[in-house]
Amino acid sequence: MGAIFTATLFLALIYATFISLGLPDSLLGAAWPVMQPDLGVPYSFAGVISMLIAGSTIIASFSSGSLLPRFGSGAVTRVSVALTAVALFGFSQAPSYGWLLALAVPLGLGGGAVDAALNHFVATHYAAHHMNWLHCFWGVGAMTGPLILSRFIAQGGDWRGGYLIISLIQIGLAAILFASIPLWRRMEGERPAAGAPVREAARQPGGDEGQTAESALQARSFTLGRLLRLPGVAPGLLAFFLYCGLEATMGLWGSSFLVRARGFDPVAAAFGVSLFYGSLTFGRFVSGFASMRMSNPGLIRAGLWTILAGMAVMFIPVGGVVPLVGFALVGLGCAPIYPAMLHETPRRFGEAAVSLIGIQMGVAYTGTTFLPPAFGWITAGRHLGWLPVVVLLYASLMLLATEVVERRTAWAAAEGPGSP
Repeated sequence: MGAIFTATLFLALIYATFISLGLPDSLLGAAWPVMQPDLGVPYSFAGVISMLIAGSTIIASFSSGSLLPRFGSGAVTRVSVALTAVALFGFSQAPSYGWLLALAVPLGLGGGAVDAALNHFVATHYAAHHMNWLHCFWGVGAMTGPLILSRFIAQGGDWRGGYLIISLIQIGLAAILFASIPLWRRMEGERPAAGAPVREAARQPGGDEGQTAESALQARSFTLGRLLRLPGVAPGLLAFFLYCGLEATMGLWGSSFLVRARGFDPVAAAFGVSLFYGSLTFGRFVSGFASMRMSNPGLIRAGLWTILAGMAVMFIPVGGVVPLVGFALVGLGCAPIYPAMLHETPRRFGEAAVSLIGIQMGVAYTGTTFLPPAFGWITAGRHLGWLPVVVLLYASLMLLATEVVERRTAWAAAEGPGSP
């Protein structure tokens, strides 16, 4: 009973940490219609901040392969949450745009390190369905962030108050994480049963006593060149790149699209972004159950077709509830795609999945880095009505890429282990 209670308590702490990871992710896009005139910079400059945050996240993601074995998931998580808390507090006090650029770097580094550490830990120590629900809790944070912000905007247009409240939440979580050091040490010392890629958090018999689950995973590695030669890897990476670019573009420019192209006021537009992330969150909760009956490729297809339906609604050039329905459909469609692609990696690529998942996350963050600012530069803040066109293009290419991955990996499996 004690071990089960400890594992459950620890899992609740991980879920709470993922909520905090999502809190700042949607803030910039929701706040930008108010931040931009306050800071006195061009509208497209939100893309530069977004690019710095996501670029720093990429660096943290690729560095996690060396940081996690050296310091452990617990230490990386604690320090990274504290780093994001300091950066968010800095955002709330920043006197100029230049300060936001400087603070974007620690914000991205902290968020990327937490993401990599917790995804790795859950994949190693817990059953697969927790991955869907883990990302669902990220959506809770991403949905809550704009809601907190919209309250402050409604009370006087003060976006800084929203950032301040969220920084205080992060500071509180960091304190809890530092207080839980003994619990982290206990859980990190456990390893999965031989041959099991994931498990529920409970000590398993067998194996070398000193070896942890994380060190066991580090023992199986593939070079980047070898990974790229595997059938289906390249189009699969393209799908990760496009998916995270799509989600980030909706998060960053969705509020501005509603204000500039559909006539919303900033408070209602912030609610629209929350609706997008709320639908994504609800969809991931449902996907955790749907994955017990549907295959991962089936979930991915269903999600992409739902996104396309949402785009059809967003093309309708009216205001009111219609664009919000489109936002809700796009969020619902996004829900199963990322977790399902991650979960499908071991089936498609076998032992290479241990090394490939880190590459997938890095490529996904690259999409987050470059695609949202590219949209801002192309539209220059004046043609934001193009958002449905761009998201439609991303979703269509993703649908093509995922089908190519499925066919190539199926052909490779039919050819047997001799295939490259």
